[in-house]
Amino acid sequence: MDIRALRYFVETVRCASFTQAAKNLFVTQSTVSKMIRQLEEEVGTPLLIRDGHTARPTDTGRIVHERGVQILGAMRQLNAELREATALTKGELEVGIPPMINVLFIPVVQCFRERHPQIRLSLREGTGQEVERLVGAGELEIGATVLPVASPGPLQAQRFGSHPLWVVGPADVAWAGKKTLSLSALRDVPLLIPTEDFALTRRLRQACEGAGFEPNIAAQSAHWDFLAGMAAAGLGTAILPEPLVQRLKTRGLALARLARSGVQWEPGHIWVRDRYLSFAARAWLAVCGEVLQGEAAADKPAA
Repeated sequence: MDIRALRYFVETVRCASFTQAAKNLFVTQSTVSKMIRQLEEEVGTPLLIRDGHTARPTDTGRIVHERGVQILGAMRQLNAELREATALTKGELEVGIPPMINVLFIPVVQCFRERHPQIRLSLREGTGQEVERLVGAGELEIGATVLPVASPGPLQAQRFGSHPLWVVGPADVAWAGKKTLSLSALRDVPLLIPTEDFALTRRLRQACEGAGFEPNIAAQSAHWDFLAGMAAAGLGTAILPEPLVQRLKTRGLALARLARSGVQWEPGHIWVRDRYLSFAARAWLAVCGEVLQGEAAADKPAA
């Protein structure tokens, strides 16, 4: 059914006049008459009783008028909601973020809320692998993880940072005082690293294997501050990304940059390749691009 013909019909019934309806619609009277005739041909029955200069609905015309008012109202509501969505004055967005990455997003969330206060933003925490699974399954539109993701696969990735790794230990650790430390120097050192479902741990295991040794893992945790706390207590040497080390209270700790390991901490956004991204998701990516630009060039923590 032609929405324009339906609109002309509803206006004609409201005005009880072809002439007045045409004036209100800013078209000619012949145009209104033609569209209503087409509508009558489509439904297969007369919709108006034409009596001189007036027009009133038939019994079937009353039904079409009643439903037409509802349909046109729904169309107006649809158009209004579409305008709100494209203008980012209404909507919601849920973003998956692993706990080791969430500290990067505090200024992003602040900027997004200031710029798009009408968008209801939810952050769903989970490990990188869990976020990847949720995005791939369509439960989340967009998420963050540590790259790379499995390839080939359904996920498209956009990196928003590249950061070196640092080793963290107690002040009296054997390597204390060194500014850099090679991965091979950690061959026999008890290591404190994230749990196995973190991409960083997978990368570290691969790098150790490439260096010819099996890592000596003392403990694992999904919480970076707990790893740092265990390192401070002398339970081993933690390996953490630079942005997290920058947030540590470094007094009483030994710090060294992990050199020539071939491993960088590269967080990035992921979404399903070729799947439509909402205006809210695109706005989130735009804000992240602005706020996180230059994070990779952040100052190094003091050794």
